[in-house]
Amino acid sequence: MEDTLKQMQALIRAVPDFPKPGVVFRDITPLLADAGGFARCIDALAEPWQGSGVQAVCGIESRGFIFGAALAQKLHAGFVPLRKPNKLPPPVVAIDYQLEYGVDRLEARDDALRPGERVLIVDDVLATGGTLAAARALVEKLGAPLVGASVVIELAALQGRSRWQGTTPLHALLRY
Repeated sequence: MEDTLKQMQALIRAVPDFPKPGVVFRDITPLLADAGGFARCIDALAEPWQGSGVQAVCGIESRGFIFGAALAQKLHAGFVPLRKPNKLPPPVVAIDYQLEYGVDRLEARDDALRPGERVLIVDDVLATGGTLAAARALVEKLGAPLVGASVVIELAALQGRSRWQGTTPLHALLRY
């Protein structure tokens, strides 16, 4: 697994001072463009959840859709998109959450998950943790038990993991 993670890390481009000075952006597009690298990434994301009975993978808009749909296929589960506002036809269930400078919202169809359906949440990056916490609240509001969450990259300095409450596992492949 260590070799796989090193290969993946080599495909993630560090872009200094983007989108603003002092920020190092982690560009995943080279990883997505490399068929073998992307396949290894999905295998690594799936590994901790094999045999856990995941029935649905919820991907957070928008890059979480990329990883979530592929991960759902790997785990033989359904895929449920968690969308930004006004992207889904009604009826929807929504969760508002705080951003550093304002409020945002995640939505899902009100019938997207069946009560008791075992769910895994996936996204590309864990930064400050607000979006992942909102996704968790949305899944819980829909009445589905959460198996855990996975991200490709965790930006540890932003301490987003601290917003992930309880003992439900949160798995990150790479930490910067």
